[in-house]
Amino acid sequence: MPEDTIQDKWPEFATFCWGCGKNNVHGLQLKSYWKDDEAVATWMPKEHHLAFPGVLNGGIIATIIDCHGTGTANAAAHKNSSSDYHFMHVTASLSVKFIRPTPMDRPVTLRARVKESGERRITVTCSLYSGDIECATGEVVTVRVDPEKFLK
Repeated sequence: MPEDTIQDKWPEFATFCWGCGKNNVHGLQLKSYWKDDEAVATWMPKEHHLAFPGVLNGGIIATIIDCHGTGTANAAAHKNSSSDYHFMHVTASLSVKFIRPTPMDRPVTLRARVKESGERRITVTCSLYSGDIECATGEVVTVRVDPEKFLK
C-alpha cells in the first residue's frame, strides 16, 4: 500500500474517527488511497470483529464502507478544489446492502467511486470484496462542512 493515504492528508484534528482515524488507537485504522479513478482500501478483520464464527460483523462492514466513502469524498473534493483549505465531507446518509456473508480469514478490499458531485454534496458508491467475491455494497451521501465550525 502506498505510504501517502487519503487519511494521512487530513488536518490533525480530523484524525480521531473510530473507523479511519490514525490517532484512535482503539479504532479500525482503515487506510484508503487513490488507484486510477477509484479509491481503494484493504483491511484485515480481527477475531473480535466477528458476528458469527468466521463471519465479519455487519456493523463493522457498514463502518468501513462509511469511512471509505467519506474518505473518497474528501479526497475528491480536495483534488478538485483550487484552495488549500481543507473542508471536510461528513456522512449525511448511508445505505448498505449485505449480499453474502463476509469471511474473516482474509483481508477485505473496498473500492469506491464518486457517483455525483455538487457544490456541497458528494455521493459515493462502494463495494466490499473478499477476494474476488462482492459481499456488500453501499452508498454514502456526504455533505461539506467547515471543520472550524463543525468542531465547536
